[in-house]
Amino acid sequence: MTGDLNVHVGDTAADFGQRFVEAWKRAERGEVQQERHLSFDSFETLARVLTPKRLELLRHLHREPAPSISALARAVGRDYRRVHEDVEALAAAGLVDRDKNGNGLTAPYDAIATRIAL
Repeated sequence: MTGDLNVHVGDTAADFGQRFVEAWKRAERGEVQQERHLSFDSFETLARVLTPKRLELLRHLHREPAPSISALARAVGRDYRRVHEDVEALAAAGLVDRDKNGNGLTAPYDAIATRIAL
């Protein structure tokens, strides 16, 4: 999957519902497209998950998927334990995908589009 990853920060239940209704209507019109959305309750939560080092890992995985965390750690020249912690946090947030065996790592989107509700 390529395209944008849509990250929403601070959205309400009504915002979620509106996105669902809009996607449903597009599907009914035959405008089928893959969309990927993630939501965070606050900017602070997003900032805790998407640190500069983790963003560096996402950029690397976008360019070069890794067969394992140890291969990724070697490729970026970082300690395995820290990369493991970062990958686990990114995967838990939905920012990194793993293959069906749970090993191969990818960031299968071209950009992260962020909407922060005020």
